[in-house]
Amino acid sequence: MDREQKATTIAALKQKLSGARGAVLTDYRGMSVAEITELRTLLRKSAVEYTVVKNTLAKLAVKDTALANLAAYLEGPTGLAISREDPVAPSRILSSWGKNRPTFTVKAGVVEGQLVSAAELQTLAELPAREVLVARMAGAFQAPMQGLVSVLAGPARALASVLDQVRARKGQSQ
Repeated sequence: MDREQKATTIAALKQKLSGARGAVLTDYRGMSVAEITELRTLLRKSAVEYTVVKNTLAKLAVKDTALANLAAYLEGPTGLAISREDPVAPSRILSSWGKNRPTFTVKAGVVEGQLVSAAELQTLAELPAREVLVARMAGAFQAPMQGLVSVLAGPARALASVLDQVRARKGQSQ
């Protein structure tokens, strides 16, 4: 790879990382080409890009950026999963996919510009999806209102029940 190709690769990697909402560094040591292809296909379904990076070029790409702390994790075979949409998608997919593969490990990552460790990525991966959390919050806000409506409707319901019983008794007596 000549200097021009290296400069192009560094610029492209820097551009990818600057637009990323979530990125995860992995160690793919011991994985077959078929497994990496399977992983890429799975990630692509969630709009996550997975590429194998050269550590020296990646270190140059993150140098003098907000992601400079990632350089410490750029050792050994490194794969990079980048998401521009869902910041937690790469960690969620990589975590679930890597459970049955002891040779596959997550090194570290970046979520919304913050460096996170492998343990923190695992914790984020176990959280429910954003839509589920929003639905739970909406339910939590709606529950007191439903209770209030039920309490306010109670007297009207009781009155209707009494009137129905009175009507039934009058119907029996005639």
